[in-house]
Amino acid sequence: MKELLHAIVNELVEDKSAIVITEDEPNADGITVYHLHVAPDDMGRVIGKQGRIAKAIRAIMRAGAIRHNKKVMVEID
Repeated sequence: MKELLHAIVNELVEDKSAIVITEDEPNADGITVYHLHVAPDDMGRVIGKQGRIAKAIRAIMRAGAIRHNKKVMVEID
């Protein structure tokens, strides 16, 4: 799942070396939280107008997680 998130974000940002993805352990509900950090100049590219790109990233990650019987959440920091 971490590789999927990195592949998506890698195509959106200009500063590819600033991408940092951290993964929390699953909580009591079984949800794994992925924290995405990008360069400040690339935040707008990842979030998009009215958060549309961020919503799309989260939807793709949830769809990918369902295939592996997991639950994920993406936080953009």
